[in-house]
Amino acid sequence: MHPIRDAELVFRCLEGDTDAFSGLVQRYQGAVYATAYYYAGRYGATEDITQEAFWTAYRSLPHLKDPDKFGAWLKEVTTRTAANWLRRNAPRLRLETPLPHRRTVSIEDARQGPKGNAERAERYERVQAAIDALPERYRLPVVLRYLQEMSYDEISRFTGESRDEIRGILHRAGRQMRDSLAELEMTEDDAQWRRAHK
Repeated sequence: MHPIRDAELVFRCLEGDTDAFSGLVQRYQGAVYATAYYYAGRYGATEDITQEAFWTAYRSLPHLKDPDKFGAWLKEVTTRTAANWLRRNAPRLRLETPLPHRRTVSIEDARQGPKGNAERAERYERVQAAIDALPERYRLPVVLRYLQEMSYDEISRFTGESRDEIRGILHRAGRQMRDSLAELEMTEDDAQWRRAHK
């Protein structure tokens, strides 16, 4: 059985079927949350932006010109909502410290103890730095693919870029991240060597 197309859910929603919009929320909530976090970098702000983006999308649905492009339209709504939210809340956010990436502790983490956890956290920081070093156009597809584990088709629907463009972006981003990580590794090894030979 084929999943219901976005356009079909949009039409149902416009006819008053609130469950249809819930279907769209379920389909895109991971992508919207990741996009909001990508801009805000704080969990409280991300949740606020996500809710506001879906509420704005719901109210603006009658203005959507091409229901087949709901995903790409929702991404634009989300980025606009994030920009407006951040502008409104900038003074308050300056006083907050961004939280580190929230991770659940697996049995494997618990077995490895504090040293293993520290190494894993360090690795995460290096990966985050490599993502931040990517060109802007590459960052969101990387976050959607590797942190939200979305398929090429899902990313394509959400960003409005073709599946082949997404594949190309992720391929180039992967190469750049490997280079960045290798560079970070060398810099850290060099710093450790210098500390050891002082």
